[in-house]
Amino acid sequence: MKKQTARQVTLNGKPPIVIAHRGASGELPEHTLAAYKLAIERGADFIEPDLVSTEDGVLIARHEPNMINTTDVANRPEFSDRFTTKIIDGVAVAGFFASDFTLTEIKILRAIMQQDFRPQEFNGLYEIPTLEEMIELVQQIEAETGQKIGIYPETKHPTFHDALGLSLETPLLETLEKNNFTDPSRIYIQSFEVSNLKKLSQETDIPLIQLLNATGINLDGSLMETQPYDFVVSGDPRTYADLRTPAGLQEIATYASGIGPWKRMIISVQGMDLNGDGEADDLNGDGVVNDADKTLTAPTTLVQDAHAAGLVVHPYTFRNEDRFLSADYNGNPALEYIQFINLGIDGYFTDFPGTGSQIRDQLGNKSVGYGVV
Repeated sequence: MKKQTARQVTLNGKPPIVIAHRGASGELPEHTLAAYKLAIERGADFIEPDLVSTEDGVLIARHEPNMINTTDVANRPEFSDRFTTKIIDGVAVAGFFASDFTLTEIKILRAIMQQDFRPQEFNGLYEIPTLEEMIELVQQIEAETGQKIGIYPETKHPTFHDALGLSLETPLLETLEKNNFTDPSRIYIQSFEVSNLKKLSQETDIPLIQLLNATGINLDGSLMETQPYDFVVSGDPRTYADLRTPAGLQEIATYASGIGPWKRMIISVQGMDLNGDGEADDLNGDGVVNDADKTLTAPTTLVQDAHAAGLVVHPYTFRNEDRFLSADYNGNPALEYIQFINLGIDGYFTDFPGTGSQIRDQLGNKSVGYGVV
């Protein structure tokens, strides 16, 4: 195994920021005020709300417009008639959609933990928060402690919301302005689409982050590429792979301050096919094939290329569970953080901000080697 000998620096030379992915979502139901508060207590620098719109145009924190997996809506008979199928980014999705509920109705629902391997005892306890309530929480904690916390909202499926007449961007900016939360050092706005970020760049000084996605990983570690959905609609043939080339990154730099790549765009994982079926094998014998059955590939140059274009790099998503960790890490999430930090990333999205902040703080400005590559 090779050992990294020189740690790369972040774009601004400061330690990377810790972004609480949907709050402390590894411990509490995601996108709840309780999860955001816990994330702050765990040491997060930023908390992340994914934003969708209610029928009456209020921005709420949900990972998807479809609430079937993250709330108890399916168990509430008064809303059974809302079950429907909608097309989101070209795919038919069945469930209960925030855009079919008023805020008053949303407030009847309670959040649940959608991953069955995470704690279930908090299901049904917490409301679905609005963006405004989330800002109020941050401001309250700031007033009580003097601690400065940022927010990192994502506009979810802008094309879908535009078609409903419920565009997200103007309400987002208006909510920030109304609540006097406009300090560019404490906000990033992110999106997987491009056109809405370009529009936002003409309307605000808040730094913007171009998210980059893929649909999966091939056996050899190469990525299954996909497109921003607004490119699909407009007929633009480019994929996210085109956006993360040096030329693509230079274009992103004309409207955004950074990129949010899937971490496998920086370091991927490859499987083994011992039975010759063309698929990665279940090497650890737990009945499923995931990252724990795969080994790391060599890092790409994405971090260096983005920094050369003047862009910060905030990869997603770091998680503590074995199933999300390459076999090289031996079940130790700290090794993954160390490897990525040593590559010079400027921050990271994590479901476990306590772990993310602890490792970052332990590293400080020291060069740390590791034996995993």
